Amino acid sequence: MRARAVLDAATVEPLLAAAVAAPSIHNTQPWRFRVDPDSQVLEVHSMPGRTLPLTDPTHRAQYLSVGAAVFNLRLAAVHLGRRAEVRLLPDPHQPGLLAAVRLTDPLGMDEEHLDRGLHEAIARRHTSRMPFTGRPVPEPVVAEMAAAAQAAAARLHIPDIAGTRRLLRLTAAAEARNHAHPARTAETLAWINAPGANTPYGIPLTALGPSDAGRRIPMRDFTGPLRLVPRPAVWFERHVQLALLWTPHDRRDDWLRAGQALQYVLLTATAHGLRTSLLHQAMEWPDLRAATAPPHHKRCHPQMLIRFGYGPDGTGTPRGPGLPAPAAG
Repeated sequence: MRARAVLDAATVEPLLAAAVAAPSIHNTQPWRFRVDPDSQVLEVHSMPGRTLPLTDPTHRAQYLSVGAAVFNLRLAAVHLGRRAEVRLLPDPHQPGLLAAVRLTDPLGMDEEHLDRGLHEAIARRHTSRMPFTGRPVPEPVVAEMAAAAQAAAARLHIPDIAGTRRLLRLTAAAEARNHAHPARTAETLAWINAPGANTPYGIPLTALGPSDAGRRIPMRDFTGPLRLVPRPAVWFERHVQLALLWTPHDRRDDWLRAGQALQYVLLTATAHGLRTSLLHQAMEWPDLRAATAPPHHKRCHPQMLIRFGYGPDGTGTPRGPGLPAPAAG
């Protein structure tokens, strides 16, 4: 029988430091953590004030973000020699309680493999909106990324050249719709931080990166159709390497699992010296999201499009502390 670990400050602090380093849409960091002193369970709550009503009306992207934080938390627990038992959506009477994590001793053999370079990759993983070199990623590395997704109950589809072009066209169509939607543009701009802004959330202007002079990759333009913030134009890689993360089902718990799988894939890529960025635009429009599914794949629910390759490191975005969530009641 596994013994329950005590969640003292020395244990909780490294767990939260890892959790808040997870990627989140527009760097909203839509999570809050609470330790239940009676059960010694670390609760992961959503943050209603950090939602995107137009971009993410179903909160699917928010759940992916929280799932990524849960994976980092699990990884930090393994690094401490503890096993993290995770329950997703543990209380139907608390819809904002997305996960409950209990640490136990000792660490089992099946968990030890998670810490092979992945915990160190948490601090090095940053979204890179810069051009990549176009150097092909070796097949064994791609296979390891796909295995990481599958270990977390998701799948990773690597398209061929024609499939890659199709996914880029769908992303470009979604980006064009976003630009034509003034309210969505305003919602996105609200999360851009001006130079010198002292806020732990949102995206600094310095992290936006250049625009694609050749229009090969429809990277999200956070500055809006009026180009309120000028960005230099550079040429992005000609041969784009993409991966589509998908799940067989599309429920709330599937979104949380997809977020864990996403972070597993991103950290695996980082551990191999790859850079990554996320192309989420097509996922924000139901028809375009459905169209990103690979042909002839049944029960395929696309969750995220990942660009990966070799290139410059990304610029880190600010992180807020994992403050306790209010007690339920």
